[in-house]
Amino acid sequence: MGRSARSVINNENDDTKLTAEEREARLAESRKFYGEADQFFKTASSQPRESSSATFEKAGKLFEKAAKAHPGSAIAQDAQFMAAESYFFGDYLTKAEHAYGILQKKYPNSRHNDRAAARQFSIAQYWIDTEKSGGSKVMPVNFVDRRRPWFDIDGHGIRVLDQIRFDDPTGKLADDATMAAGVEHFRQGHWLEADEFFTDLRETFTDSEHLFDAHRLGIRTKLQMYAGPKYSRLVLDEASKLIRQTRQRFPDKLRDSEISEALAKDAAEIDYLQAERLAVRANYRERRGEYGAARQYYETLLANHDQTPFAETARDRLAVVGDLPALPEQRLAFLTKIFPERRRAKPLITSESTSMFR
Repeated sequence: MGRSARSVINNENDDTKLTAEEREARLAESRKFYGEADQFFKTASSQPRESSSATFEKAGKLFEKAAKAHPGSAIAQDAQFMAAESYFFGDYLTKAEHAYGILQKKYPNSRHNDRAAARQFSIAQYWIDTEKSGGSKVMPVNFVDRRRPWFDIDGHGIRVLDQIRFDDPTGKLADDATMAAGVEHFRQGHWLEADEFFTDLRETFTDSEHLFDAHRLGIRTKLQMYAGPKYSRLVLDEASKLIRQTRQRFPDKLRDSEISEALAKDAAEIDYLQAERLAVRANYRERRGEYGAARQYYETLLANHDQTPFAETARDRLAVVGDLPALPEQRLAFLTKIFPERRRAKPLITSESTSMFR
C-alpha cells in the first residue's frame, strides 16, 4: 500500500478526499484484516473456554484494525461489532463494553445496535451483580479480573445502563436500562439519583412493563428522601400523589392482598409524617405565643390527618389556645409612648428640585 493511502488510514475524517485508488486500497486492507480476524474468531469458537480467550483477543484486535482501515463503510460497522463480540466471548468485558460503545457512537443507525445494547446490558448487570455478592470488598481496585473494570465496578455498570438510554432512547432496552439503573441507585441508597431514574421511566416509558415497579419504588424513594418535619413537605406531597396514581392506574395489581397492604402501609406512613410536620409547626408557634397560627396548624391536622396519633394532642391543645389572642402582646409597648415614632426620611429628590427639569 502506498504512503498516501497509509496516511489516510490514520485520519478517519479524510475519507471524502480519497481518490478511487486510495479507496480501493483501503477496502482491500480492511478486507484483509477482517479475513484474518474471522479465522481467529472461528478458531476460538471451537476451542475450550479456558484456552479460547487469547485467540478471541487476537481476533478482536484484528477486527479493530479492519474497522479503522476503511472507516464509515459497511465493513467498518461489521468489523467494529465483531471486535466487540470477540472481546465479549473472550471475557474481556471492559474492552467489549468500550468497543460496543464506539459502535453505538460512530454508527447510531447500525443494524447491530439492538444486539450491541443487549450485550452492554448484560455486561452492566454482571458488574452490578458481582458487586452485590461482595466482589470488590477485599480488593477495591481490580488488578486480576479482565471481566471487570479496575475500580468502581457497580458505578461503571450504572453508567453503561445510562449510556444505553442515551444512545437509543426509543430502543428495546431503554426502559429496561432505566429501571435497572434506578434499582441499583436505590440499593446503594442514592435516593436522589434513584428518584430521577424512576421519574424518567414513569414519564417517558408509559407503556413499559416496569411502570408499576417504578411507581412502587418511587414512593419508597421519596419517603427516604424526606429530611424530617422541619424541612420541605414537597417529597411527601409527591409520594402521596404517586399513591393516588398507583391506585388509579393499577387496580388489577391491588387485587393482590400483599401489594394492597404494602401500599396501605406507605399511605399510613405518609399520613403520619404529614401530621407530625403540622404538629411540630403548631407547637413551635404556640411556644412563641402566636396562637392564631398554632390554631390553624392544629385545625389542618385534624381536618386531614384525624386518624394519626397526633390528632388527640391537637384537640387538647386547641382547647387550651382556642380563646387566646392570635398574636402576642408587643413587648415593652410603653416605650413607644415615651419615644415617638422616627420621623420619615426626607426624599432624596424633592418636588422643588425636580421642577428645574420641567
